[in-house]
Amino acid sequence: MLKRLFSSKKESSFEKQVKNVLGLKPGNDLLYRTALSHRSVRETPDENNERLEYLGDAILSAIIADYLFKRYPYKGEGFLTEMRSKMVNRQQLNDIALKMGLKKITLYNKFDNSLKSSQIFGNTLEAVIGAVYLDKGYLKTKQWVLKQILMPHMFVDDLELVDINLKNKLIGWASKNGKVLSFDLAEEKIESGRRVFTLSAVLDGEILAQGKAYNKKDASQVAAQLAIEKLGL
Repeated sequence: MLKRLFSSKKESSFEKQVKNVLGLKPGNDLLYRTALSHRSVRETPDENNERLEYLGDAILSAIIADYLFKRYPYKGEGFLTEMRSKMVNRQQLNDIALKMGLKKITLYNKFDNSLKSSQIFGNTLEAVIGAVYLDKGYLKTKQWVLKQILMPHMFVDDLELVDINLKNKLIGWASKNGKVLSFDLAEEKIESGRRVFTLSAVLDGEILAQGKAYNKKDASQVAAQLAIEKLGL
């Protein structure tokens, strides 16, 4: 009896935390516990959030594509694709996750220094989107993404003016200042059945920043963005 009461209290506390951060009440606690569990503390695919991250990435991409398609009825495919890339790139999602407070409820190995500069919270946000989709269905997930993520954090009008090709910007700066810049493949591995690339922005022989994504182009853009921020450009 006491065990059941303790368990119930604990679940209620978890639900309250999730509701405070995400702005919704979970229907299936297990989905959200899994979505908020990084592989550094949960090794098996059925316990950590990598599978849900894969699902959430696809759902988020579809929601953003639908939003842009309707917002810009006269824009071409190239513009829509570029805008979507600006809105769902790794660094952007990681920043949004931190602003939402996702770090406070994510389970990860806090003693692993390599995770401090990684983008696990952006990945966790995608996993949460996957959990919301399985828990609430597509339409409610779409409403939640628009209300909790897109409207308060993705300033579309400002993003229109952002030069997405940060890599070219960094290359131009390096050339102008007599610096030697390269983007080198640091790691390539399979995560949850998907190939993941880590690229390093190397300036004068020293690694300036690293970016991680599902293709080399996006990974280099993330690395370039972090490098530009680090250099204060």
